[in-house]
Amino acid sequence: MKTLTKALLLAAAPLATAAALPSLAHAQAATEVGVANLEEAVGKSNAWILAANQIRTTYKAQIDAVEARSKVLSAELQPLITAFQAAQRAPNPNQASLQQQATAIQAKQQAAQRELAAMSINFDRATAYSQEQIAAKLDTALKAAMVAKKIGIVLQPQAAISYQPARDITPDIVAQLNATVPTVNITPPANWQPGGQQGAAAPAAPATAPKPAATGR
Repeated sequence: MKTLTKALLLAAAPLATAAALPSLAHAQAATEVGVANLEEAVGKSNAWILAANQIRTTYKAQIDAVEARSKVLSAELQPLITAFQAAQRAPNPNQASLQQQATAIQAKQQAAQRELAAMSINFDRATAYSQEQIAAKLDTALKAAMVAKKIGIVLQPQAAISYQPARDITPDIVAQLNATVPTVNITPPANWQPGGQQGAAAPAAPATAPKPAATGR
């Protein structure tokens, strides 16, 4: 159950790709530079914490099944990986044989990923739907936090060499999210697709499927 928090938050990654800038008028009035981790803000919001707990409860049987199956698939892969590594370390290894082994391992890994993605599609959808509702309020929360702290420019933490804790407005964004979106619905409409697309067809399994849930952040 180690990978849920990371996996569930993978659905929020697009939210954290860039920090929004304020309007020109605000930028002229406030020139202070701040930092914000938008992914962390989403992950610490009350709406997401509640949604993650609901998902873990609602889809517990499926999450447990994915975890169990993942362990089985990992156990099947490990001997192949061990044999490949041993063959690599051998004197004058047979490159053709190594390539065949590597190809077989990759094919098995991809098959395992497809199988697990198919098994986890329901809680993947619940995760993406929950995150999308929070994402809809993220820009507003960021701008409100910037106005409150008189911040004119916001950088992602990794873009700043060093900064004082007071310059981190992530907690302020969390507070704004808690005020504007206290809860979200974890049950998407039947025709909902990630990204806000609506259609008659059910969504395909995501390319990178969230894995079984962990018990907390």
